Amino acid sequence: MTQAVELRGTRCAICGTEGNARELYPANYDLQALNPAVFSARRLPDRIHYRMVTCNTCGLVRSDPIADPGLLAQLYLQSSFTYTDEVTDLKHTYSQYLAELDNYGARKSALLEIGCGNGFFLQQALTQGYQSVRGVEPSRAAVSQAPPEVREGIVCDLMRPGLFGPGEFDVICLFQVFDHVPEPGALLDACLAALRPGGLVLSLNHNVAAVSARLLGERSPIVDIEHTYLYSPATMARLFTAHGFLVRKAGSVWNRYSLRYLVRLLPLPAGPKQAVLGWLQQHAIGGLRLSVPLGNLYLVAQRPEGELGSQP
Repeated sequence: MTQAVELRGTRCAICGTEGNARELYPANYDLQALNPAVFSARRLPDRIHYRMVTCNTCGLVRSDPIADPGLLAQLYLQSSFTYTDEVTDLKHTYSQYLAELDNYGARKSALLEIGCGNGFFLQQALTQGYQSVRGVEPSRAAVSQAPPEVREGIVCDLMRPGLFGPGEFDVICLFQVFDHVPEPGALLDACLAALRPGGLVLSLNHNVAAVSARLLGERSPIVDIEHTYLYSPATMARLFTAHGFLVRKAGSVWNRYSLRYLVRLLPLPAGPKQAVLGWLQQHAIGGLRLSVPLGNLYLVAQRPEGELGSQP
């Protein structure tokens, strides 16, 4: 990208402070990394990232500074849907955690998924009895690949205030979205407004406190230029609570992955990794499925009961 890029400082999404942070890793990217290919989901990890810091008060990890959010929105708009091979495993993982919402009295009139890709999970929600499903997805390419039964319900946009009516949904899901959001508090405010009283949010995203992230440090695939914030279960819970939600549960995710995809995540040199991936692509063992607690967290939160539109 040859145009001038404006970088802006970030503030802690929990404490609201600028500065008041210690550096974890210096920036290691150049401006050519700000392109739609890099901002397409699930690319081969390349370990490029902004300067990363951790808040001295609450421990929230963030990138600082970052590209202007307007530019980021354009990059996601132009990004590609590149993970068709992983959809079967993602359906399996996400469906398990959606089913857990039954334990919290989930109503099933209307569900919204933020960052829905090509709508594969919306189809799964229909099979679990949700009567109406909607999606928000910034990538035009992803929306164009959605199947007809859910495509009309997907808005090509970013979640924002007023995109949907007050109290329109019983459940809102965000899968591997929260780390990418430059203003998570504003996103949560929009979700709270779009939920009916007693409605639930299910979020799955990277866990910066996971053993794998702590062992790998800067070599972890979650340390990435796409990620504005990185959360632990504790910082996720604090952020949701600060924006009016009741946190019902937070914990580690068991993801199902193919052996081929697990190798993609390893911090290996590019040449040997490509050779191993090529071999796995040609042999059945590459498709072996494993369920592992590999560095993700989930959180279930609820909008408090009360009058629609009242402040919790």
